[in-house]
Amino acid sequence: MSRIAERFQQLAEQGRKALIPYVVAGDPGVAITVPLMHALVEAGADVIELGVPFSDPMSEGPTIQLAHERALANKVRLRDVLDMVREFRARDGDTPVLLMGYANPVERMGHAAFADAATGAGVDALLTVDIPPEEVAAVNAELHRVGMDNIFLIAPTTPSERIGLITAQASGFIYYVALKGVTGAGHLDIADVSAHLARIRETTDLPLAVGFGIKDAASARAVADVADGVVVGSALVQRLAESAGRQDDEAQTIAHAVELLAQIRRGIDGAPS
Repeated sequence: MSRIAERFQQLAEQGRKALIPYVVAGDPGVAITVPLMHALVEAGADVIELGVPFSDPMSEGPTIQLAHERALANKVRLRDVLDMVREFRARDGDTPVLLMGYANPVERMGHAAFADAATGAGVDALLTVDIPPEEVAAVNAELHRVGMDNIFLIAPTTPSERIGLITAQASGFIYYVALKGVTGAGHLDIADVSAHLARIRETTDLPLAVGFGIKDAASARAVADVADGVVVGSALVQRLAESAGRQDDEAQTIAHAVELLAQIRRGIDGAPS
């Protein structure tokens, strides 16, 4: 059983929902990423989603696009991200780590080389926005060879017949995109999210995590009522950017991010925020 499957199983047995924060590796600085990952776990993160910096992050809104630009300016590339995960694993052998990014860096490294390097560093799963299920066989074969999960996105606009095709290729969990458009945009319609999750559950027993549009404890609580996990990205990345813009030191920057994540954790768990 993968670390991700084990974590979701543990949470289900406890009657709890997964909290999955997303940050871009190397943003707002290279040295902060690993300490930030540890701090997010201490604040209640169940899975860490680590963005791999890319020059054309097409699914991202302005907040995360700027984070990718800052990370690239800090000269962070895929192999650097793997080094960060390896450093994280020196202290944390339990928390699942998911790499979220785009096909180009993986293709350049080569599927087999990436799978070996990633699993050697302690990565548990990959989510590539721009590899469709019809073209995923080659990378899936290599990921499965080393025991890594492949996470897929399903959107509100995904046709019913295509949902089954996607879930058949996926492992770990399904990431449902709650909003049309890019990250950080729009307003959550929980009834609509619930209806789409019901459609997805007709095709898979995998846990369903929901992202895009979760900004605070209230929105996280609403999503947790209908999903197995909650992904928080833009709101967290914005906190980091604001702190860096004030020229806060590393400890202050981490504290601002942890404050938001802890509030969201309490919201998911139904505790007062």
